[in-house]
Amino acid sequence: MVLASPQHLPGQRGRERFRHALAAEPVDRPPVWLMRQAGRTLPEYRALKEKYTFLELVQTPQLAAEVTLQPVRRFGFDAAVIFSDILIAAEAMGQGYRFREGGGIAMEFAIQSAADIDRLRPSQVAERLAYLADALRLVRAELGDETALLGFAGSPWTLANYMLEGGSREQPLRAKQLFFSDRRLFDRLLGAITEAVIALLRLQSAAGADALQLFDTYAELLSADMYVEASGQWIRRIAQALGPEIPLLLYVRGAPVALPRLADSGLRGFSVDWRMDLPALRRQLPPEVVLQGNLDPALMLTEPEVVRQATQRMLTSMERARGYIVNLGHGLPPGATLENIEALAATVRSFASTRL
Repeated sequence: MVLASPQHLPGQRGRERFRHALAAEPVDRPPVWLMRQAGRTLPEYRALKEKYTFLELVQTPQLAAEVTLQPVRRFGFDAAVIFSDILIAAEAMGQGYRFREGGGIAMEFAIQSAADIDRLRPSQVAERLAYLADALRLVRAELGDETALLGFAGSPWTLANYMLEGGSREQPLRAKQLFFSDRRLFDRLLGAITEAVIALLRLQSAAGADALQLFDTYAELLSADMYVEASGQWIRRIAQALGPEIPLLLYVRGAPVALPRLADSGLRGFSVDWRMDLPALRRQLPPEVVLQGNLDPALMLTEPEVVRQATQRMLTSMERARGYIVNLGHGLPPGATLENIEALAATVRSFASTRL
């Protein structure tokens, strides 16, 4: 498969712009990429999906690379995010998964005991996810210095919810139940997942990712105090294991009060959901901590002019804040239109930053 080159952006190159923003250094304008930009909204992706299953696309390096590059070609984003899935960490440890016919995810088994935890093999992650490293290398070679490349993983808390429930649930409870009833077993499971996530993130960095993002979408299940214990401490371990040379962003859905308490964890920054006040959060964090987000994804279901106005307001509110990356407050919704995505990207491209 021949991979086309991404669009060239004027001014700073996308990769340079993204790296400067990650270091809270001056940029000509904020960099932009979107969570879930690689995939379901694009007709070229849907054409591939008619021939291959989701897991075939994820596990075949040439196909994963192609899907990763599609939105960069079309919209000229400053960063590509590797086409993958957060549950590959669980699968690589020995807990496979599939997609249910009626929607949602089913794990091969649910974690119910210490014996089930003993079945997990975090040490196998790097070997079993070699296909991901191959995909990243293909994309890195194609992007060169034009565009940044991001890898990602699920947070230990979020992964634990899937693994304990045996799949996706509308209201997962078993992780919280285990936290309250058997803290030793909870810590044992989260420790194993943390080891796997560290291996996964290191693999992606070594294969060419410029930065990494942890997705903690189930953070919203926790109070601020419980978040620090049930999720934050494991994220802190991951950030410290990677060290300052591997930039790590944390996406949190909910738990805004807890974020300043993780500011000294070694994380490069926070990607936050649409409910948070970005300027207010900026004032609570040290200047070197990066912020990313947080346009409401529902706007991508409206009209281009609505998207342009909302994007402009967000950019203006963060105009003098260094270390800012434009994104949505969650992933692109399935019904997002190409015109709305382009309106967002074009508005950011035309924004002249006054941050000096």
